[in-house]
Amino acid sequence: MSLSVDITHPFGDFTLKVAFEAPGGITALFGQSGTGKTTVVNAVAGLLRPKAGRITLSDEVLFDASAGICLPLHKRRLGYVFQDGRLFPHMSVRQNLSYGLRFAQKSTQGGTQDRPAVAEVADMLGITGLLERPPGALSGGEKQRVAIGRALLSRPRMLLMDEPLAALDTARKEEILPYLERLRDQTDIPMLYVSHSVAEVARLATTVVVLEDGHVARLGTAERVLSDPDMVRQIGVREAGAVLPASVVRHHGDGLSELSVSGGRLFLPQMDLPPGASTRVRVLAKDVIVALGKPTGLSALNILPAEILTLRGGTGPGVIVQMQCGNDRLLARITRRSADALALKAGTKVHAVIKSVSVARRDVGAG
Repeated sequence: MSLSVDITHPFGDFTLKVAFEAPGGITALFGQSGTGKTTVVNAVAGLLRPKAGRITLSDEVLFDASAGICLPLHKRRLGYVFQDGRLFPHMSVRQNLSYGLRFAQKSTQGGTQDRPAVAEVADMLGITGLLERPPGALSGGEKQRVAIGRALLSRPRMLLMDEPLAALDTARKEEILPYLERLRDQTDIPMLYVSHSVAEVARLATTVVVLEDGHVARLGTAERVLSDPDMVRQIGVREAGAVLPASVVRHHGDGLSELSVSGGRLFLPQMDLPPGASTRVRVLAKDVIVALGKPTGLSALNILPAEILTLRGGTGPGVIVQMQCGNDRLLARITRRSADALALKAGTKVHAVIKSVSVARRDVGAG
């Protein structure tokens, strides 16, 4: 199931003009505040009627301005999860979840049973022990998991998530991210996910749509978009980096996990994944050192052969170096002085050096 969006809508200071295709998995709408992310999601949901354009989900037209089609919200069969859980305070968790079944029954014209469906979703989201609690007794992360479960139980064709983690602190975000990964990997429900957090996008997204001033600035896989040096301005130099697909090889007795990436092996602090499991690792550009030859006598364990693809300089003293490492791309942020001293240019064979402890736990997710 794929979503196709091609809409135009005027605002006070700019005109939103967005066109993109969202395949299965999680498509992240990424950008700074005011770039039109929520407007796009609201248009897909039916909460906003664009001035012009067309929106389709698989073969069904949700909106077509030229044909005068605007399917009502309740007929689109989409689940919407907002920044705040918006749970019914007078209902228990079980009752909040069961509320979603009302919409599932309407859409399927069948008699969906309460407990088996609720139990299945509650188990997936880790909220089985919370079913009899009122929403007021839940943490922010727990409330969001209940909100996601309620949306799932409505049997949606697609989930829309408008910055669902924005109101949570770091600990609560870390709590809920694995459940979103599980949702991505264990269901066939596509998701449109709004975020301005690079870390969330790197962990979750299969496709990234970067919005800037109401237009699509970049579209592609998370691996390609986040490793594009031209995106550093939108992402920010401190958050710039790359996403590497990896698989767990083994866990060592000294507290390190060995991972296989297309360019070689990575050693990271031990992770709670079994050997053979797929994962994805976000490596920040500021944590990568570039060496002409394979260095020796270093404490860093991760030394990967690479080839420079391009260098991007800005107005300051820094340079972003994009490298091909196996089938993946890495970014390194170094000084212009270092780039000149090493005579770095496209085609130069180098080695990328990454400290094991520089990769934060939050930057390693399920693949």
